[in-house]
Amino acid sequence: PLVESGGGSAQAGGSLRLSCAASRYTFATRCMGWFRQAPGKKREGVAVISTMDGGTANADSVKGRFTISSNYAKNMLYLQMNSLKPEDTFIYNCAAGPLYGGACPTAPARYNLWGQGTQVTVS
Repeated sequence: PLVESGGGSAQAGGSLRLSCAASRYTFATRCMGWFRQAPGKKREGVAVISTMDGGTANADSVKGRFTISSNYAKNMLYLQMNSLKPEDTFIYNCAAGPLYGGACPTAPARYNLWGQGTQVTVS
């Protein structure tokens, strides 16, 4: 299973760090990512990372503000969120899945293991 933590409330311009605990088996799936969704809205990709080579890809809306990272030894995935904006208010999920076309996909539908989500509220 994937278990997220670190969500909560923050002021605009502030920071939060999300963590996702995974199993060694999950890390072996090669791709992990953070996704976010508002109630009744479509889920969107935030950032993905290859657990093999550390390659990352970020959504344009978070570039320069959010950083995805992983710690293979601890089986942990992180999302450092800086310069938060009210429009970053979502439920954030971590997910794991296989490579697609030789790269880590950004589409949520390509991921098959999901955490329960953690709420981030920015005011």
